[in-house]
Amino acid sequence: MYQRHWKLSGRPFENWCESRFYFPSDVHRTAMLKLRYGVESRRAAMTLCGDSGMGKTMLIEALVAQLPEDLTPVTRVVFPRLTGDQLLGYVADELTGEELSSSETAVASLRRIERFLRENVEAGRHAVLIIDEAHLLTHPDQLETLRLLLNLRAGATESEAALTMILVGDATLLGLVERSHSLDQRISVKAMLGRYTLEQSTQYIAHRLRTVDGDAAEIFTPAALEMLHMRTAGIPRRINRLADLALMVGYAEDLEQIDGPHIEGVHQELVAVAA
Repeated sequence: MYQRHWKLSGRPFENWCESRFYFPSDVHRTAMLKLRYGVESRRAAMTLCGDSGMGKTMLIEALVAQLPEDLTPVTRVVFPRLTGDQLLGYVADELTGEELSSSETAVASLRRIERFLRENVEAGRHAVLIIDEAHLLTHPDQLETLRLLLNLRAGATESEAALTMILVGDATLLGLVERSHSLDQRISVKAMLGRYTLEQSTQYIAHRLRTVDGDAAEIFTPAALEMLHMRTAGIPRRINRLADLALMVGYAEDLEQIDGPHIEGVHQELVAVAA
């Protein structure tokens, strides 16, 4: 609706994981390097933590797209609120492509996973298992299940695991892992996505607008960019929401440029609606 007013070819601040919108900020580049090192070195387990809205999912998507062909299959678990036995069965089904009876025992699931990993390693491949929302794995039997998976060697060398597990979640995940000492000892890489600085927020907004043929300096004044950062605490998802609404309000008011007070006004509207 507002694209023509601001001379944009699309909507720059949609909250979806489209690769062209991925912004490799300093914090994301550092995390990416750590994760790529861990996967390509075939380490057993890693964690990726950050506040909700910091772009963990988009970073993981970018990582998967960059992995060499021998790092396969890549399996994602998006329903971590499963019991330990259910989690084993789900992972076994996803890795093997077979969907067996829900009555399969945990031992049978574990053997199926081990058999698959052995064949995968013999074929020169390496599996990657991504656990999304891993901070929800609060039950001890879930963490114990993950530890059991990491114990599977499946013919891999002593310095390499049969699969690499990436646990993705908010900052509370680190505490969960540390309380499970046997699991924590297997974590070789811990990556954290910190919130953006003002400079990074400004670069992020400029990148998003460039992607749709826009110029941040023409649309937002420096004061507006500073207010966007301050009111969103440097969290990309919040920036997207506030900036998108600001563009809409600016279009409705036929503004030529968005200034700090306009951002503050839109923020106050969001606060009022949330209340």
